[in-house]
Amino acid sequence: MVAQLLGLAFLFLASLVTSTTLGVKVNPNWEVVYRDTSVYGVVGKAVILECGPTLPDMYIWSFTKPGTDAIKAVVYNLGKGQRIQQLAETLGKLTVISNSAAVSIEKLPVAAHGLFTCQAFYDIEQEPKVFYYYVYLTVRVPVSKPYLLMSDVSPVEGSTMWMRCNLETGTGPIQYVWQHETRTGNISAFAQGNTSVINVTNINRNQTGWYRCVVSNAVNSESSNRLWLDTIFGPDIPQIDVTPYSITERGYSALERETVSLLCQAQSNPASQYVWFYNNSQVYTGPQLTITKILRMHTGDYACLAQNTYLNTRSKKTISLTVYYPPDGSPSCSVEPALNHTSLRLLCSWPGGLPSPSLHWTGPLTQVGQDRADTVQQTYPLTNTAILLPPKDLTSNSSSFTCMGSHLALKQSTECSTRTYIPPAEPVCFAYVTNTKQYLMLSCSWDGGAPKALVWWEGPGGQGKGGEENSNILILRYGTARNGKPYTCNARHPLLVQTKTCRLTLEAPVLLTQRRVVSVYEGSDVQLTCNLRANYLPVSEITWFNNQGVGVRDTSKYALLQTSAWANLTVRDTDEIQDSGEYKCYTSNAVGVTEINVTLVIKRHPIPPNATLVSLMYNSRQRNEVELEWQVENEEGGGWTGFILQHIWVSERPGMRGSNNGSKEAAEERIGPPVWYSNIIQDPEVRIHTVGKLTPTVTYQFRITPVNHRTIGHPSAAKTPAEPSSNVYPAVIGAAIGGMLIAAFLTALLLVYIIRNRNNNPQLHDLLFGLQHSQSRENINFPEDEVVGGSDGGIEDISGSSGPMPTLALPRAASPLTTSPLSATASQAPPAGDDNEPISVTITVNATGS
Repeated sequence: MVAQLLGLAFLFLASLVTSTTLGVKVNPNWEVVYRDTSVYGVVGKAVILECGPTLPDMYIWSFTKPGTDAIKAVVYNLGKGQRIQQLAETLGKLTVISNSAAVSIEKLPVAAHGLFTCQAFYDIEQEPKVFYYYVYLTVRVPVSKPYLLMSDVSPVEGSTMWMRCNLETGTGPIQYVWQHETRTGNISAFAQGNTSVINVTNINRNQTGWYRCVVSNAVNSESSNRLWLDTIFGPDIPQIDVTPYSITERGYSALERETVSLLCQAQSNPASQYVWFYNNSQVYTGPQLTITKILRMHTGDYACLAQNTYLNTRSKKTISLTVYYPPDGSPSCSVEPALNHTSLRLLCSWPGGLPSPSLHWTGPLTQVGQDRADTVQQTYPLTNTAILLPPKDLTSNSSSFTCMGSHLALKQSTECSTRTYIPPAEPVCFAYVTNTKQYLMLSCSWDGGAPKALVWWEGPGGQGKGGEENSNILILRYGTARNGKPYTCNARHPLLVQTKTCRLTLEAPVLLTQRRVVSVYEGSDVQLTCNLRANYLPVSEITWFNNQGVGVRDTSKYALLQTSAWANLTVRDTDEIQDSGEYKCYTSNAVGVTEINVTLVIKRHPIPPNATLVSLMYNSRQRNEVELEWQVENEEGGGWTGFILQHIWVSERPGMRGSNNGSKEAAEERIGPPVWYSNIIQDPEVRIHTVGKLTPTVTYQFRITPVNHRTIGHPSAAKTPAEPSSNVYPAVIGAAIGGMLIAAFLTALLLVYIIRNRNNNPQLHDLLFGLQHSQSRENINFPEDEVVGGSDGGIEDISGSSGPMPTLALPRAASPLTTSPLSATASQAPPAGDDNEPISVTITVNATGS
């Protein structure tokens, strides 16, 4: 049975090979089942060939090599176990999978490519079933790594080249894909197909980059190493980029003092070499020309020359660069009158700069004026602009207008302002004469205001002058001015409808004084005033003449205080005789002269009330100080400013040494003529005064005279001071008698000595006894005698105290008190005698009962 099946199997196998169909029907009862499958394997890999879903009772694997008809067994199992044939060694490492009829081929060789047939027999013992499994094994070879070839790796732009992708192994069909990688890393496929060679015509710079070919089959895909294609081209026309970028109609522009960079770029391979030219002069080599702090002198044409040294080609481009610079400073604004000072013109100027600055007026402009300003601004972009404001468009007083200026070279706009206002004060007119007195100048000014006012003169007889701004001076020859005729100054301002005026009426000067007769008391200062009447032609210097007709200058007597409009004369320490009289104030101008008299009357002060001495007494027995007390009539009425306390030498007291031998005429000769010695008391409140430093042996008389300033009153009755009361008369008398006895004894001894020695001392003897009338001559050795004998008059210096106030001299040397012996400022006392000089004293005592 098995043999029959095997024979049938081989019979069917032979029929299958020779037939073009895939299955053969044996007979209706013994039908064979056929299954076709296709399996793909890869060289060196493993593949499994299936033979039915279950394990058959018997199976036979055979192999038919493509292109042949031979069927050769590879492995079989006829129930006795599997038997692998020698052919299997050429088909790879073939094994049968356990519990199945499937075979596994490892390390698949190319030789295993062909038809594998598995004949499977099932249920042989009962009703056999035969299956034929045809497994078509396709063994594929992976493609190897390709490598790329180029006919020219550095073609010139516009030429033709080819590329070839070479491959050593690989089962077809093989697909070729050509890839291009740019500099930026972008990869794109620009061609694909089954050919390994492509041609590139008219190559351009955009095709520069990395190239690779990618080959693929059913097994795998491989990519070649990339190859650089460097297209040679250029240079193109350069492109110049200016930083900072600013373009105008004439080219590029830059702002002065900023940094400007010019970058030249020309597409070229290899890279271009760049050369810069400024106004056709080479200035720099390199792609970027940088100018730091560009100046206006750098304005001009800049050319960039690009060179391709490989191709020896070049190209060039030129641009124009203009340097913009602003005007110096800031806009200047002003306002000026127009149309004969009836309108205003606003001026704004900002010269210089490139391009010209833009100017624009702002402020309280009327619509008409603003429209005109805008028109001027838009039509004429000049460095100045002006606006005319007609009278109907004039604004109110104190208006401000601003001119805005802008320029391309400045980040911020700048401005200037001007203001229109009426002069704050009124027109001022005055006249003056030149130093040489040749011309009379009439000046009129109206200071302030914007714009300045127009000023002109109108005078009598055609004496006038045309308009000038702010001030105007009319010049007249000295003496040609019209006396009493007005000269009118007219002033006009654009902001005022009416014209302002001021007038000068030229007149001879008129002098005024506060008092025509001035009366003062003697000894005081007095001021005489003289001033010019206002609003008249200026005069020469005002001159004062005194009461003697002599021009007055600053002296110790006179003080002058004067200006161009007045002069005050001060007479110091007035005196009735010297300063009384007429004083004259004199001046002149171009029209005439004038003078004014002022009478100065000097009055004496009233005679003071009488004063009376009420008490005079020596302070002590030494008789060298006297205390005096007086009183004034009408104490409450006043009228005195001080006192003159006087004393006079009357006589010497008897009892002086040798006085008994003297005569009255000799005593008067020693005392001298009677003179009143004065002591000035300036305190009017003093009523008690002590006079000291008196001569004890002299008898004095005192009197008091009141004084009212320089007026001396009547002196009081002269009185002699009284002796002080004392209880020491007996002691004094005893001492006197004792002294007389001692003196008599000594005198007798002296006489005896002189007589006895007259031969030895003849002169002494003759002195005492030899001369006739020797008794009538006595040598008085007293200090007061010497003073009296040498005094011709004067004021005795007698110090004393009368109260808290000191005794002072009269203050004014020119007072009447200084013209007589009574006007001395201090008393002159005789010098004191020698206390050690021996004297003879004769004391006469008169006892009176009390």
